[in-house]
Amino acid sequence: MADQDALARAIAANVRAARAARRWSLDRLAALSGLSKGVLVAIEQGRGNPSIGTLWRIAEAFGTGLAQLVEVEREPPLRVAEPGTGAVLWRGTAGGAGTLLLGGDRPVVELWHWTMRPGEEHHSDPHAPGVRELLLVVEGEIELRVAGQRARIAAGGAASFAGDRPHGYLAVGEVPCRFAMTVLAPEPAGAAAQDTPG
Repeated sequence: MADQDALARAIAANVRAARAARRWSLDRLAALSGLSKGVLVAIEQGRGNPSIGTLWRIAEAFGTGLAQLVEVEREPPLRVAEPGTGAVLWRGTAGGAGTLLLGGDRPVVELWHWTMRPGEEHHSDPHAPGVRELLLVVEGEIELRVAGQRARIAAGGAASFAGDRPHGYLAVGEVPCRFAMTVLAPEPAGAAAQDTPG
């Protein structure tokens, strides 16, 4: 698992670099992401612990994936995520974790590993239009909630769903639930605005 201080520094540097590359002011990024300027200043200074939702909003404004915000070094031709080296971007109340393992930005694709203890849940706001998520339950059972629909998925089961709708996961049963998830976006959400100064 990536050190939290190193992760905060990487996020700060990557957000600053992405904003500078586009010649965007903090006000511009705030307007496009829907976040306050104060939140963005704190992130660019490496302070605080931004939520997955906050990081998604920044990534969508830039037209990239979360992986580009949390990566410590640029993408090599072969990248292996060793056990324990991902970026933990969600922590459950009972010790669960949502870990971003790998990602790319053309098209946006992310590979996640989640562990949720019984009763833990995570709710996600809708992502950019067209985002799909694929989920494979490796152990335990999860209740997947998407746009008012619910489905229970046991170990070995999988689902595909619209990530651009409100969605969430609830670990059900008496054992921890582990699942792998891939997030796919057809095109970077902010591609049209990427190089616009402001």
